[in-house]
Amino acid sequence: MTQRQTQSLTPRTEPSSDQESAPVVRTEVLVIGAGVCGIYTLYRLRELGFKTIVLEAGDAPGGTWYWNRYPGCRFDSESYTYGYSFSPELLQEWDWKERFAPQPETLSYLNYVVEKFDLRRHMVFGSRVSDAIFDEAENEWVVQTEDGAVYRSTYLMTAVGMLSAPTLPRIEGRESFGGTAFHTYDWPQEKTDFTGERVGVIGTGATGVQIIPVVAKQAKELYVFQRRPNWCAPLHNSPIPPEEMARIKARYDEIFEKCSKTPGGFLHGPDRRKFNEVSEEDRLAFWEELYASPGFGVWVGNFVEVLTDPEVNAEYTAFIADKIRQRVHNREVAEKLIPKDHGFGTRRVPLETRYYEAYNQDNVHLIDVKESPIERITPKGVRTADGEYELDSLIYATGFDAITGSFDRINIIGRNGQSLRDQWNEGPLTFLGVQSHGFPNLFTLAGPQGGSVSTNFPRGIEDIVDWVADFLVTLRDKGVQRVEPQQDAVDAWQKEVRDLYQMTLFHTAKSWFTGYNSNIEGRDGIRYLIYNGGSPRYRRRLEEVANKGYEGFDLQ
Repeated sequence: MTQRQTQSLTPRTEPSSDQESAPVVRTEVLVIGAGVCGIYTLYRLRELGFKTIVLEAGDAPGGTWYWNRYPGCRFDSESYTYGYSFSPELLQEWDWKERFAPQPETLSYLNYVVEKFDLRRHMVFGSRVSDAIFDEAENEWVVQTEDGAVYRSTYLMTAVGMLSAPTLPRIEGRESFGGTAFHTYDWPQEKTDFTGERVGVIGTGATGVQIIPVVAKQAKELYVFQRRPNWCAPLHNSPIPPEEMARIKARYDEIFEKCSKTPGGFLHGPDRRKFNEVSEEDRLAFWEELYASPGFGVWVGNFVEVLTDPEVNAEYTAFIADKIRQRVHNREVAEKLIPKDHGFGTRRVPLETRYYEAYNQDNVHLIDVKESPIERITPKGVRTADGEYELDSLIYATGFDAITGSFDRINIIGRNGQSLRDQWNEGPLTFLGVQSHGFPNLFTLAGPQGGSVSTNFPRGIEDIVDWVADFLVTLRDKGVQRVEPQQDAVDAWQKEVRDLYQMTLFHTAKSWFTGYNSNIEGRDGIRYLIYNGGSPRYRRRLEEVANKGYEGFDLQ
């Protein structure tokens, strides 16, 4: 079994002896992570003349799309809205093959971008960052990797990904299992088939929902261990014929303009009609249309009240529950797959391809671990209160320490020896999701409380990277040596983030949106991790701050 280890929780506040002896590489900007965010950040800063280096833990670029190689992995944004928009030439050169691209296609795309713009020579692979310590005397970040390399930079930017710190379940006996076991994030590249095997999957979140139908087609027996079911909806993926791709290329300006106006940066925006002003017959017809349509319309293209009014949400939830009952033949199994602890859409909705139909197969068995708790992992498999399930392979689809987990695994020390991990212990404290007080010249791109975390990711990334890049130009022109947010600005942003949670039903559900994670001790209370104001509002807030001379930041 493979698992990335969390860094020591004892922070170092001074450079280690290894740092003092290792040769130092100097650069203006150091970026951690070569995924979607890191690639664009490097491109943008290089175009503006900033000497930039990207450190990447993997052996190649791609981030999420490099690590997550499990069967069935794909994104749920329309492919042609997920790609970068900054280069008209790139848009015309790349042909998407599927409406919702699978992992191999997306990884190929990102590698194509890296090669086209000659970015690879600015990237250092196999470089997992262990420490980042701010040198107050020099106004520089001193960054060390696990292999002992040392970097100094004026600015440090994190592009570490919101779902890149995998978590394993707190179940005794994991190391005793005699078969093959792994977290989906650490999928062995050689593992491509489960034919003839007895397979167990623990977890039915977004990853489990994608992988279970694929494994179900191969395995001799598949045992799904479910603790809390999710509300899921059909993806409706399909190929993109060449003639359709040609039409998409002709409409890219229109497509990205539409994405810029929706709260989530998707093609799908909310229906602004008042729920109670639409007849029941028309509402049901509309919902049937959404359910039969590809993508996130079923979630974010619905009536606004579905995500803000508990009574309206209950009606739509009942509609979706009936869909599950229609698709799963065994009524008892269907009821176990219907969530009882939250309404539809109050957690991020996994989009699936024949997920519910997998449970109609004789070789697929759903084990409700609330009824029959897992007692331990054994050398032979999984033992629950009802007995032992013997397995050849065990897949942990148990998710991530979302958004802040990847930060916690780096020893980040700011002014006066303050640890970012400690400051964020009860939840992140940022201004605009971009910087934290006490951590000068550190920009948390794709970090908590920013606009990209709850959106069609590349659309949000381009917004924030462009804004930060322009900010750096201003700092360079003014001769500013260090920048950090004022505490009052952080406090005001926390209030805005918290108030926005109360405007939707997201705060009513236990999910990574609210910082809940049963696999981590102490993560059972709400943490304000995301910005719920939507992309247009977030861009306006960024513009307001910039137009007022970057009000809220101390420039020294």
